[in-house]
Amino acid sequence: MLTKDEIIPLIRPLKPIPTGLQPSGSSEEKVHCLIFDIYGTLFISGSGDISISMQQSENPIQLERLLGEFGMQKPARETLRDFYKTIQQQHEEMKKKGVDFPEVQIDRIWMDVLSIVNRQTARDFAEKFEMMVNPVYPMPHLNALLVTCKQKRIPLGIISNAQFYTLHLFHWFLDSTPEQLGFEPDLTFLSYRIGQAKPSELPFRLAAEKLADMGIPVERSLYIGNDMLNDVYPAQQVGFKTALFAGDARSLRLRQDHRLCKTLSVDLVITDLIQLVDHV
Repeated sequence: MLTKDEIIPLIRPLKPIPTGLQPSGSSEEKVHCLIFDIYGTLFISGSGDISISMQQSENPIQLERLLGEFGMQKPARETLRDFYKTIQQQHEEMKKKGVDFPEVQIDRIWMDVLSIVNRQTARDFAEKFEMMVNPVYPMPHLNALLVTCKQKRIPLGIISNAQFYTLHLFHWFLDSTPEQLGFEPDLTFLSYRIGQAKPSELPFRLAAEKLADMGIPVERSLYIGNDMLNDVYPAQQVGFKTALFAGDARSLRLRQDHRLCKTLSVDLVITDLIQLVDHV
């Protein structure tokens, strides 16, 4: 993991862009557990989510500098072409094996694309590349929410499309590990670890099984995300209560034209994370 001093030059403060939606909904009973998406929910995402934006990364100047920093001679445009091609190839191979929503391990992609032997070098490169093309910053009141939940002893979890560096955000921005902030390791499901990305129901089913082991009914657990298809739909299929985070226009995905979302509704709409305090 890059140190905070190494990552600070890549941090750009971001503010959420209002969506125009208002908080709505209510819960008849207090929820016993909160499980979160990360990009666009706990952290502002400059590109809207972890999926690297082709448009944002088309400018090769920053990438050329990064390649030079790591002593790589490969041209930036060729690097980007091979990067996306390799991801697409792996996705196609996994789909042939029956994985509907495949996820790659991005450090191994970079090892292949740049012929890097040392995995840590590939990880350092991947972290800097991601922070360049997808700047992130904590959502307002994130820390206040986490402190309150810890005081109330509310178990916290994560189900997120993510890579190895995603949990590093808590260290870089909040000077803590997820565990120190109250997140349960057994309730943390990241797409790169399980090889499947949302809207796959797999991470939600795995989370429901862990909740059962903890004696927490899935219907008393609230999943919070910013995407009606990737977050709300699979969470509801497994039995979670759902909250749509509508606090930033960059990442809000209503998906009103998608066949699975046309009649989909949520238990709560929140526009600021601190609003969750009223439901725990």
